[in-house]
Amino acid sequence: MSWTAERLAKLRLARTNGIGPLTFQKLLSTYKSASEAIKNLPDRARQAGKRSLEMPSQEQIEREVSRTEAYGAKIFFPGDADYPRLLSELTPPPPVLTCFGNTELAQRNCVSIVGARNASAAGIKIATNLAQDLGEAGWTIVSGLARGIDTAAHKASLQTGTIAVIAGGIDNIYPPQNQGLYEETSRSGLIISENPFGFEPRARDFPRRNRLVTGLSLGVVIIEAAEKSGTLISARTALEQGREVMAVPGSPLDPRSRGSNGLIRKGAVLVESAAHILEILSPMQAVQDDLFRFSEPETDIEDDPASDIEPESLLSFVSPVSVSIRDLADASGLSQTVCSSLLVDLELSGKVRTLPGGLVQRVV
Repeated sequence: MSWTAERLAKLRLARTNGIGPLTFQKLLSTYKSASEAIKNLPDRARQAGKRSLEMPSQEQIEREVSRTEAYGAKIFFPGDADYPRLLSELTPPPPVLTCFGNTELAQRNCVSIVGARNASAAGIKIATNLAQDLGEAGWTIVSGLARGIDTAAHKASLQTGTIAVIAGGIDNIYPPQNQGLYEETSRSGLIISENPFGFEPRARDFPRRNRLVTGLSLGVVIIEAAEKSGTLISARTALEQGREVMAVPGSPLDPRSRGSNGLIRKGAVLVESAAHILEILSPMQAVQDDLFRFSEPETDIEDDPASDIEPESLLSFVSPVSVSIRDLADASGLSQTVCSSLLVDLELSGKVRTLPGGLVQRVV
């Protein structure tokens, strides 16, 4: 795929600090191209109260493209033929993805399997059996390349199709013990990252990775999750994205099962076999209507419906816990289109952060 000036501008816009999925989408809609958005971005940021923007240079972007392609990976934007099907249904979708391996796997029906890093032998066996059986039934298995349940799910589906979503750059292998699994997955499966080549992940990047894991899938299966584990973030994320949440029950004597058992008590579907999972997921349409989809007219900067409303008026409705734009609209009495416009200025000012799927949270 040739790198036109517009594609390079899209990557530069997506890599600018403080430009989340919603702001990226709104800027493209307002200015009709990434090149025009970049020209107008400094003034727009100053109007929002941001003195300077951390925008990568053209040389940095060209270097990222060169290093990524030399590695054997490719960069995709929403609308590209190889951009993952279900992620493209999120409103808004992740602005840019780097993929290394067989991108056709992301166009198939996918199910994610996640769970404890310190998994028990029983948990690993369950993950292995489920991944094998679902893979043989034609499903792609998605997970996060972590130790324990993730590792078991990937290994069991290498031959049928597996996708590993990672928090660092496409070249970042974490944990280091999974280097061999990373290499096997890149040959027969697919590695996906939304961060630039060479990026070292931070703690906050792992919940973002979880959003990609669940967003790629029609449903998520949770095997062994402690009461305060990161795996439960995946369950919440899946619900926010309109995905099915399933959990394998565990012993009440094992603290690794308290979180997953708690999910079942709260309404997650109890599953014990691939047949149970297929019974839930098979009737679902290959492309789901996202919970946060809303009709948004094309808006020029001159007739922006939020131009007479102070962005700060929306800030009091935003908390560090992510909420949907729909919820913000209900709470504030504003339309979803007006909310999304106001959120652009709030994100440019560094006060909020937008996430794939129409979610927003306050920066603290």
